Amino acid sequence: MTSPQSSAHQEVETQVSATRGALLQTLINLWPYIWPADRRDLKLRVLLAIALLFLAKLATVAVPFTFKWATDALAGQGSAPIATSSWLVWVLASPVLLTIAYGGMRVLMGLLTQMRDGLFAKVAMHAVRRLAIITFEHMHLLSLRFHLERKTGGLTRVLERGRNGIEIIVRMVILQLMPTIIEVALIVGVLLWQFDWRYVVVILLTVTFYMGFTYQATEWRIGIRRKMNDSDSDANTKAIDSLLNYETVKYFAAEAREARRYDRSMARYEDASVRAYTSLAVLNAGQAVIFTIGLAATMVMCARGISSGTNTVGDFVMINAMMIQLYQPLNFMGMVYREIKQAVTDIEMMFSILSRDAEIKDRPDAAPIEVRAGTIRFENVSFAYERERPILKDVSFEVPAGRTVAIVGPSGAGKSTISRLLFRFYDVTGGHIRIDGQDIRDVTQSSLRERIGMVPQDTVLFNDTIRYNIRYGRWAATDAEVEEAARLAQIDGFIRMAPKGYETEVGERGLKLSGGEKQRVAIARTILKGPPILLLDEATSALDSHTEKEIQDALERVSKNRTTLVIAHRLSTIVGADEIIVLDQGEIAERGTHHQLLAKGGLYASMWNRQREAEEAREKLARVDEDVSAPNRNPPPVEDAITQVASEPKRIIPTVDAAE
Repeated sequence: MTSPQSSAHQEVETQVSATRGALLQTLINLWPYIWPADRRDLKLRVLLAIALLFLAKLATVAVPFTFKWATDALAGQGSAPIATSSWLVWVLASPVLLTIAYGGMRVLMGLLTQMRDGLFAKVAMHAVRRLAIITFEHMHLLSLRFHLERKTGGLTRVLERGRNGIEIIVRMVILQLMPTIIEVALIVGVLLWQFDWRYVVVILLTVTFYMGFTYQATEWRIGIRRKMNDSDSDANTKAIDSLLNYETVKYFAAEAREARRYDRSMARYEDASVRAYTSLAVLNAGQAVIFTIGLAATMVMCARGISSGTNTVGDFVMINAMMIQLYQPLNFMGMVYREIKQAVTDIEMMFSILSRDAEIKDRPDAAPIEVRAGTIRFENVSFAYERERPILKDVSFEVPAGRTVAIVGPSGAGKSTISRLLFRFYDVTGGHIRIDGQDIRDVTQSSLRERIGMVPQDTVLFNDTIRYNIRYGRWAATDAEVEEAARLAQIDGFIRMAPKGYETEVGERGLKLSGGEKQRVAIARTILKGPPILLLDEATSALDSHTEKEIQDALERVSKNRTTLVIAHRLSTIVGADEIIVLDQGEIAERGTHHQLLAKGGLYASMWNRQREAEEAREKLARVDEDVSAPNRNPPPVEDAITQVASEPKRIIPTVDAAE
């Protein structure tokens, strides 16, 4: 069964790609969103808008005629005599009524144009919304590798500029480009009928030179615009990155350095913007000169016609009005081309993202996973982020249904990579990962991730309420279920002490909460999800020893009768695991229970020993602090205490102590 997201992605993939970025092809690509197959109401709006467009242009062309008739009537050069029995001819020869007709035509032209724009607005914004949501969905479909390589600020700017660019293109095509072409054609026809071929030649030459200059100047400006966009994205990315790391900036008193870094990006943006505005001034000046030459030429010809008696003063006024009338659509043509080209430049990156295939895809025959018991099996799994640097090498192990297996090892051993592979953020480069015998590459990604609960090492929360963040685990959960999950995660008491309770805002990335509080929210979220498989990636790394014990108790209750894979840094948290696997340089170095591994005296025992020594040092330092605070006592220096701990012979902590 195809998900809405994947169908939307397939739809746009056949319509838009970065390699088809030409202007005409872009317009063709956007047409299905202007004329949506499933929306009759929007199609009707398009047809009505086109009808109003033609009526508005007919009224526009009629405006110079009423101006000419009024002028001729005032000059006494009207073709119909005032002394006649026909009241209609009298009306047509009346300067006052003809002037009123001129004003009426201009009013009608404006009304029809605004009605057209109002009707088409829903069509344009619907197209913008559809393409924006398709792009947003596609960004979520792309792999973790893509997002780790990108900067969030840059991606949001791509989406924003692409959305604006789509709106410009869609509106310009129907509301500017098509009306301009129609108006130019009508004006040329009227001039050929009302005057002669020489006027048409002058107009065609004017239009040709005008559009040729506009094309060349606009192509020149596109490169400048692209540089301006790049510098804008760079400045925006640096600003977001700095603000997200507000506390780090403060820790290192780096405000001035961050300001200089941002200012360097803004200086590049300033330079590109100045060049963009200067090039626009050159473009506008050139267009004005070319058109003014054409206007003067037609008026000189008409003036000579008046002298020879072949034209009237009204014709002179009409040719001026007609040329001014022509200048507006011509000016729009230059603006339309310029805006569309700039918009295409703005959505280039959006098209590029849309054309980029997701690294991890569901197979055409992929079915939802069926988790009956929840047994996880890694079979000869190998993986490398980069071919030259393998991370996992022929790793095999099993997490039996309802049991807990812990993965430990030095930094860089590949522990967190295992969690990413299980969630299928990446595909293995060798071997298989199976859940109840099903290769996870043969099932849908959404069903796989629905059946696994994750408590990550670094919990990032949405900038919303605590209730929202907990409910994210199961959106259909009731308030009572949310609060029960919070109670099991040992955070309900803290929440109720807050003035707004569960409606307390957690801030950007959850920065209003402490590390332990964020971790408890993440645990509550996973408890609410209630998955058959649990993945705990350093789940208590942000907690103090007292809080760690409370959270560990909660996690043990939650993981009971669930298949649990624990990625651990603090070895004290996994002493009760059914099996502990020790990774070293991407390979399994040791495996067994806590007691078995201590008895071996290998890598695990060494890691356990170092952690216990560090804990003893902290405890001894705490006792030194107590002695310092006690009255009438001269304690040894703190350095002596540290030296004493460090100088004690290393030893394997007895198994009984370790369990305790």
